[in-house]
Amino acid sequence: MLQHTLFVSFLLFNFLSVSATNSIIHIQCSQLCFTSTTPYESNLNSLFTFIVDSTSTSSFKTYEVSPLGSSQSDVVYGLFQCQSDLSLSDCKDCVASSVSQLKTMCPMSTFGTMQLEGCLVKYDSTPFFGVEDKKEVNKKCGPPIGYSSDILIRLDATLKDLIANSEQYLRRGGHGSMQAMAQCVQDLSISECQDCLSEARQRLKSECELSTWADMYLGKCYIRYVDHGNSNNADNCDDDGKSSGRRKGKGTAKAMKFVQTFFANMIGGSIGGFSGYFTVKIIKKEK
Repeated sequence: MLQHTLFVSFLLFNFLSVSATNSIIHIQCSQLCFTSTTPYESNLNSLFTFIVDSTSTSSFKTYEVSPLGSSQSDVVYGLFQCQSDLSLSDCKDCVASSVSQLKTMCPMSTFGTMQLEGCLVKYDSTPFFGVEDKKEVNKKCGPPIGYSSDILIRLDATLKDLIANSEQYLRRGGHGSMQAMAQCVQDLSISECQDCLSEARQRLKSECELSTWADMYLGKCYIRYVDHGNSNNADNCDDDGKSSGRRKGKGTAKAMKFVQTFFANMIGGSIGGFSGYFTVKIIKKEK
């Protein structure tokens, strides 16, 4: 089904802000709508229920909701994924928030995707599992570092390590004060994940290379990095490098607290990623 999408982008607090798991990265809704009280609406509501309920035991799952007797136009495909170092309770809160906001911000849309800090929820009327999506959906570049060969070397080595770690969907790494993490949606194969992260890396290098921190979100993967040794990290800046006006003193203290938490996760978090990828097809028997 051809869809004309309306893209709404929300600014993300930078990597050193104390940001909630439920902070919005981006949301996308289709302008193609379904009719109220139709089977598609019923199936979509069922999908949302299945997704939220599944977070009690899993951090990733895909669904095809196709009750017996449904036409192809009534089938709903959907998935959710949480950052694997979130607890299941935090995962559930994040996904529930995402579903709630999708219902409010994408009412009657046949397609919707919501990326929050800690989770992703996506649904569509056409199959998308295993389909690569390397379109840029959100980018944030921190304040410039000026030219520093040491920082550029650490950044290049860190990003190379993320790409080289080719057997994981969630990846962390770093060199010295430079730390980074990357993640792919698990409906991709490992090779497709590699392709997506390679694209994100190239975009970071071309668009944010001289930044003290940066976030690059593509349709099905992202890379985030921070140089915690640079004093400019306390500033929350827009892509053009202009300060958002936060006071440095308070922001720096919060930033350092976040850095400590971030590094604790870096060291203690599992690099193994999420639970296995599988598809659940919901079949409703006729009465």
